Formats: sequence, structure tokens, C-alpha cells
Amino acid sequence: MGKPSTSVWVTMQKKRWPLMILLVLSVSTVGMILVRSAFDSCSVSGKRCGRFVAEKEEVSDVKIRSGSGLPNPLGFMKSKLVLLVSHELSLSGGPLLLMELAFLLRGVDAEVAWITNQKPVKADEVIKVLEHKMLDRRVQVISAKSQKAIDTAVKADLVVLNTAVAGKWLDAVLKDNVPKVLPKILWWIHEMRGHYFKPDLVKHLPFVAGAMIDSHATAEYWKNRTHDRLGKELMEVAEDSFAKRVLREQVRESLGVQDEDILFGIINSVSRGKGQDLFLRAFHESLKIIKEAKKLQVPTMHAVVVGSDMSAQTKFETELRNFVQEKKLQRIVHFVNKTMNVAPYLAAIDVLVQNSQARGECFGRITIEAMAFKLPVLGTAAGGTMEIVVNRTTGLLHNTGKNGVLPLAENIVKLATNTEMRTTMGKKGYERVKEMFLEHHMSHRIASVLREVLQHAKIHSRTTT
Repeated sequence: MGKPSTSVWVTMQKKRWPLMILLVLSVSTVGMILVRSAFDSCSVSGKRCGRFVAEKEEVSDVKIRSGSGLPNPLGFMKSKLVLLVSHELSLSGGPLLLMELAFLLRGVDAEVAWITNQKPVKADEVIKVLEHKMLDRRVQVISAKSQKAIDTAVKADLVVLNTAVAGKWLDAVLKDNVPKVLPKILWWIHEMRGHYFKPDLVKHLPFVAGAMIDSHATAEYWKNRTHDRLGKELMEVAEDSFAKRVLREQVRESLGVQDEDILFGIINSVSRGKGQDLFLRAFHESLKIIKEAKKLQVPTMHAVVVGSDMSAQTKFETELRNFVQEKKLQRIVHFVNKTMNVAPYLAAIDVLVQNSQARGECFGRITIEAMAFKLPVLGTAAGGTMEIVVNRTTGLLHNTGKNGVLPLAENIVKLATNTEMRTTMGKKGYERVKEMFLEHHMSHRIASVLREVLQHAKIHSRTTT
């Protein structure tokens, strides 16, 4: 069973880990990003972009209220200057989460500035679209190495570093100003892989005001490694049965999937760490299991890989395509290019597969989004997925690596042959989202973090003046 999603500050008493860690298990909230409706979609090819979060809340002179009419828990951030530093600006989970935070803060009239530390030399259409989205919401976009970036960091009430990699920006840009800024830094960490623990990335981690980590599994891993070595709009679509039906029909027709067919989907950027290769092997194994068990009556099964990028022509992408051709699966395995608008594919599939490998997902926003669409989830028993998916209740878990291929295949067969199980798990997952992973859950948890960091910065400024 998934662990309770209770946000806690854990203060480590040992000198090697004098860092407060916040476990925010609802940061991948379904209540904030993606599409407003089936027809307000977003692409990076020049089409109109689906809106992020709700429109700016009305700000009262006395209290800032949330959409529910209750005082907004982030209201105390009104007029505060917040600098958000992201290692990159892309369609991956980390930058999108930070954008969500930017829009929440703008919703309470905080002054928000954004820095992207690493940008490609050539013009990037994704960056252009996302920066335009921020400018529309009056988020300042500042050059990473400019004097204005330094001045803003020194002046800011709060600085949020997004991902471990963003730590490079401190020494490279702030230089002598690093000690002034450290006491007001909140470090939001999403990574779990070992190479992120290099000293040049995390040497300042013990000295910042706090670290915000997306899951219990990730927090424990970071604590051990550092000790040793140093939704609202998506919900609107999800709950709109007509919109879902329209999206489902459109996508399935484009893929050649019939209404009665069963569609398994994996929605992640295509990379070995996300496990698309092992998913396709498991899918192939499931077809063999069904063929050998002659008594099983199963509709035609399809698989879709959303997040592809053939323009990059990576070795891994080529391996996936070659496997499908070799096994003669072209008719039932489909590839879809990466997109900001995943709602149509969540509406179209019957089961989400979250197959991230190694230590798994730090949290896994797509898992929450799928559950909001009442989809059962087949996930790896690793990382934050174990804290979202309740095994045998909202989905089924399997091992990572090659040892997980056959169990995943068997789980695919279980859900393909049991409509009632799919429906029940989907409903349970939806209930779990409503109970634990909506925007107001995130707002309350984020608010507690920001209060602590601001208090820490205030105390430090008094002792140094």
C-alpha cells in the first residue's frame, strides 16, 4: 500500500545533515497544468497553446481567497519577490512543476522572476512557447548570467533552485554573493540517480534554508547519499465525460484503434530510464501468453508510446522501432511524438504503464494525471510510484529491470481480460487523487515550506546585520 501523503519537515540532528527536508507528495498536482478543454490544445508548431492553471485569482485588500472561497494558503506571499532558477526549460516534469509554482505565486500577487540556466545555442520552439506563457502571466524572464540575475537573487525574499543540476548556477553566476543568498534558498529536488550527487552540484545543499523533495523514497535516498558523500484544468477535462469521449474517439481513430480494442499507453520522454523498451517486450510477451492460453477471450490489444522524437534519431529510439518491426507489431504498436497536451492520450488509453527503471520516478506526475482520468496504472515497484499507486487497489506493481518483464506481461493480461478490475482500480485511483493530490493539497504543503524558509531567511538577516 502507498505511504500516507503527509507533508513533514524532518530536521536531521547530525552535523553532516543540518538540512530540513520537506516531503511534498502532491507536487505533481493534477489541478494545474495541461489543457483547459478539448479544443484549447497546445503544440510547439505554432498552434494555440492550452492554458496553464486557472486565471489569476481576485486579490482582496484584506485576504487573498482561493477558488473555493476559502483564504488562499499562499496569501502570505503577496508582494514577496521570488526568484525561480531552473536548469532548463523543456517539457519534462521538473521545469513544468516550477512553472506551476510560478503561476500559483502570481495568483496571490507575488513578484516572480524566472531564470533558465542552460539554453541551447539554436532557437528552440518549446522554450519560446513556454517563456511566452510565463510573460503572459507577468512572470519576469531574466538572462541567467546577467547582472540583473545577480541583483534579483540578492534582493529576493525567496530563491527556489529547481533540480540538483541548478546548483551549478550558484558559483558560476553569484560567485561572492553565494553566502548572502544561501539562507533564503529552497532547493526543490526531483532526481534520484547517483551522478547527481557530485560535489560540484550539491556542495551547497547543507547550507540552504531547506530542501523540498517529492517523495519519501527520494528523500531517504538523498539523505543517505548526501550523508555518505557530503490540477484544476486537467481535472475539468478528466471529469467532463463528453470531452473525454470526443478526445478518445479522435485519438483512437487516428491510431487505427477500434472502440472495443484495449489500448495500453506509456507517456514519457523516450529514454532507456523510462523503460519503453522493457514495456514493449512485456507487451509482446503478453500477446504470447494470450495466444498460448487458448481459452482466453481478449479484444485486440494495442500499445502506444507517447513521447517519441524521431527527429533526434537516437540509438534508443531506433532500437524501439526495430523491435516492433522484428516482432511484426507495426499494426498494434504506435508511436506519438512528444507533446505538451497529454489529455487526449489519457482519454484514449485504457491503462497507463509507468515503467521507469533503476530507482524509479522521483514522483511521477503522469501517474497522478492518469488516475484523475480513472485509469488503472501498471507501475514499477520503485521510487515515488509506490507512494502513489496502491498495489492491487489502484493498479498493479512489478519489478524494475529484465526481471520485471514477465510480471508486467502477466499484469497486462490480467487487466486486458478483466474489465471489472480495470474499472474498479480506475475509480479507486480517482478517489485517491481527489483525496490527496489536488491543487489545494499542494498549496497548503507549499505554504508551510515557504513560511519556514522565509522565517529562516529573516532570522539570518538579523544575525548578520
